[in-house]
Amino acid sequence: MKKYGNPDASVVLIQMVDDHDLEGIESEAEEIKKLTKADFCLTPIKVKSWNQDLAPWPSPAVFGKEYFGNGAADTLSGVLELCTDQTKKYIIGGYSLAGLFALWAVYQTDVFIGAAAASPSVWYPGFVDYMRENSIHADHVYLSLGDREEKTRNAVMAAVGDRIREIYALLQNQNIHTTLEWNQGNHFRDADIRTAKAFAWVMKNQK
Repeated sequence: MKKYGNPDASVVLIQMVDDHDLEGIESEAEEIKKLTKADFCLTPIKVKSWNQDLAPWPSPAVFGKEYFGNGAADTLSGVLELCTDQTKKYIIGGYSLAGLFALWAVYQTDVFIGAAAASPSVWYPGFVDYMRENSIHADHVYLSLGDREEKTRNAVMAAVGDRIREIYALLQNQNIHTTLEWNQGNHFRDADIRTAKAFAWVMKNQK
């Protein structure tokens, strides 16, 4: 799949994407350039089955009929095969369930220096408890949410605001370098710009 930015850059941004993400990937890369003025290689990785391949453990469907699987471990194994150059710094990020996957990934490995989680699906059942019970291996975590995302009739997804506040407080208490940014709008607004801001923050705050 096409990479964006400088293929030889020392900073590699890894993002799990679907077709919708790919529609905005060029504008996302351009926004990262504007925000950082830094060299990077944005590497999108296409996900075949979003709810299966990015989910850390099975969970019932919360909208529609498609349940969540437990394919995250296999997906991460494939990602790590692309992150073997020890002269480079790797940042993993993404939007929605891909943002959740990025957060989960930095609890599995120390390969990534940070997680850029834009509007992550932290409503996911059991995820906050998982973070409490396990150790993170990254130094930087960016979190964001749209200010209308928790205003939904879906009871499970409406918890996303409370959950992300809990996660932010948890990471702060653990002395992880983190931020929580509130964007205007619901979950479906400006995904490319929000993801760009997520990656840019981690890039600018890396050691």
